[in-house]
Amino acid sequence: MSIIGWIILGLIAGVIAKILLPGRDPGGLVGTTLTGIVGAFLGGWISSKFLDRPISGDFFDAGTWVSAIGGSLVLLIVYRLFFGNSRERR
Repeated sequence: MSIIGWIILGLIAGVIAKILLPGRDPGGLVGTTLTGIVGAFLGGWISSKFLDRPISGDFFDAGTWVSAIGGSLVLLIVYRLFFGNSRERR
């Protein structure tokens, strides 16, 4: 998959993760895309390391999408655990 494919996958996975886990997170288009890209790498690593299911490089592979969205969710949850209270409005 090309770098453009990873950016598109990251953007879509980040948006889906934010829809599934609504709240105040680092946002904007760039923040969502970076969350999705890092989440895709994290999800792929978790999938291959602990679930013994390597991720293919195909853009339309369901395993790639599930791991990218799952990794993005994990990343958002970890972010909220560490920085959740600092983003609340006063």
